[in-house]
Amino acid sequence: MKYPRLALSLLTVSLLAACSSAPSTDGQSGAAVEDRSSASASGVDANRVVPVDANAAAGAGIAALKDPKNILSKRSVLFDYDSYVITDQYRPLVEAHAKFLVANPKMKMLIQGNTDERGSREYNLALGQKRADAVKKALTLLGVSEAQVESVSLGEEKPSCNDASEACWSANRRGDMLYSGEF
Repeated sequence: MKYPRLALSLLTVSLLAACSSAPSTDGQSGAAVEDRSSASASGVDANRVVPVDANAAAGAGIAALKDPKNILSKRSVLFDYDSYVITDQYRPLVEAHAKFLVANPKMKMLIQGNTDERGSREYNLALGQKRADAVKKALTLLGVSEAQVESVSLGEEKPSCNDASEACWSANRRGDMLYSGEF
């Protein structure tokens, strides 16, 4: 009886050894893996930062925030339906606000995430928070101190438009950036 047990044990060990794998030492990793780092999750490519005119963003001062000719007067990042990814269209706006905040470290910003009226209250609050957090993450990746930025969700509670149309719904899917004294 000793030999059948020994044979069975050896067979089990050899099968386990055959099934195990060692890491590749040839410098290649197996299958490609999708990049889900914080930079790609927020929609910002940290390697592709478009330079923003320093005078328009950082050096313009507080008056630039209210000057309609300055990019800093624009405060809303619009999002696609059911999405919290910052599109290429709004990256220069986020970059300009990041440069301004880096140059003015005492300024604070509140980002309010908003949604359209479709979806449940709980879903819209969660999506609004993800949108606000995406803008916050983009700003911090561009050098803004985490202590300068706060993100909150308003869900569907603060619409900028009340019509039941796609144009109105798209205007409500936004992240609003408010500076100290505006909230």
